[in-house]
Amino acid sequence: MEGSSATLAGYGMGGSWNHGRMPESPEVQELANFLNAHAAGRTIRTVDVLLPKALKTATPPIGMLVAARVAEVSRIAKMLDIAVESPEDGIRHVIVHFGHDGWVLWHDSAPDDLKRAGEATLVARLRLSGDVAAGPGFDLTDAGQWKALTIHLVRTPSDVPAVAKLGPDPTAPGFTEAEFAEIVAGRRKQIKALLQDQTALAGIGNAYSDEILHAAQISPVVHAALLSGEQVSRLYRETRAVLLGATEARRGVPPAELRASKIAALRVHRRTGQTCWRCGGTIHEYSFSGAAAQYCPTCQTDGVLLEAG
Repeated sequence: MEGSSATLAGYGMGGSWNHGRMPESPEVQELANFLNAHAAGRTIRTVDVLLPKALKTATPPIGMLVAARVAEVSRIAKMLDIAVESPEDGIRHVIVHFGHDGWVLWHDSAPDDLKRAGEATLVARLRLSGDVAAGPGFDLTDAGQWKALTIHLVRTPSDVPAVAKLGPDPTAPGFTEAEFAEIVAGRRKQIKALLQDQTALAGIGNAYSDEILHAAQISPVVHAALLSGEQVSRLYRETRAVLLGATEARRGVPPAELRASKIAALRVHRRTGQTCWRCGGTIHEYSFSGAAAQYCPTCQTDGVLLEAG
């Protein structure tokens, strides 16, 4: 948003049901693209952490980022990897996990004060070098009730436990159907839960798991071990198609519009009571473990309505 002091990259909703606002791999990928284009090559002038519990590492101190150069911003699953470089310390990585309701607020001119800009809690603010005295910068924010955004400053990304435990990213070019089948085979776990298990497959959350299962015409509560070979093959294809399609659809979308773009494109998630695009039936909702999911009984469960778990 040229000419404005801040560009809102989106906020989540409080409460236990996220309703598709959790950043998943397609949105985090575009956030990484945006920050890489706008922040890479710039020097960090100041860094302030306003919510101490968000910072999960003590050594080195977060202040060592001052005067370091942002080398590259990339995505790891649903996390941002901000690689910074300094002559004295070499490369370090700032790993940001957004949790349910974390996000980024970009400033064309970073404010001098540390007041939040918008509705979400200001977790951290980084000011960067620029062509004018008040250079650009960005905030890490959290609009959730429990403030689950976390920040790690580490030598390598795998030093972060959540990164070290990640399963393969299903959008990776070399991710094969055989690898997918090996992950699914024999697992006595509901397939929706397995798709969201970051130690099994990295980058999928509540919204895209609903979209994938609907596209594959598979019940969200069936155990993975009970899927036929044909169902596993179909689920592999749709997992990649949904995620890669969403990633391409988000490409170039301004940060302020990313979440709205995601929500507008969803075909079953958040569509309770609406018409299924495939069969003309009605989308239903069921709740489980404090969350909610949507599905089409006609397409996915042979007409059976799922009971709350």
